[in-house]
Amino acid sequence: MCHLREDRRHIRDNDVKRLRKAVATKLDLEMAATSEIVAVALRVRPDLVTLVPEHRKELTTEGGLDVVRLRSSLKNVIGRFHDRGIPVSLFIDPRKVQVDASAEAGADMVEIHTGEYADARTDRRTTSCLGMISTTAKYAAGLGLTVNAGHGLDYKNTGAIARIGSIEEISIGHAIVVRAVEIGFGPAVREMVQLVKKNPG
Repeated sequence: MCHLREDRRHIRDNDVKRLRKAVATKLDLEMAATSEIVAVALRVRPDLVTLVPEHRKELTTEGGLDVVRLRSSLKNVIGRFHDRGIPVSLFIDPRKVQVDASAEAGADMVEIHTGEYADARTDRRTTSCLGMISTTAKYAAGLGLTVNAGHGLDYKNTGAIARIGSIEEISIGHAIVVRAVEIGFGPAVREMVQLVKKNPG
């Protein structure tokens, strides 16, 4: 997964092109649904597009798309990607109303934003957030959507997400990079893989 932001803060257009040539597995392009970035994605043709909200002053994506409000415009963007054979995921908060809107907009999958869960500071809040994620994931899968999850996940909180059977993939980046500074990428990735395998959904 890579994120081509409007301000090109993370990567630039040429980086995406180089990744398209180099990635032999699956290139997931995370992006805002702006005309400029959509045009880049249509030229590069990633294996998957994940549409996310984007605000210029944020350090990272801070919440899910408001698909209910943006349903009409997102339906048009999703249609353009489908015309090129590119599946689309929508990054949403764990709310059934957002799942319904995602299905109506034509999304192939949703990625449930786990930020509230990751930021929870009490056991009660953690349990509540986990329940919302689990309920939303099951509901989305029941509508025929593929369900992924991610944001703020690390070596301590990923296990509970991995146990949710409706979730097929988990996006984890920052925690692995931080751990890799200490022990290297290979061991850091293997640790996370083992953690997920110990908690199969």
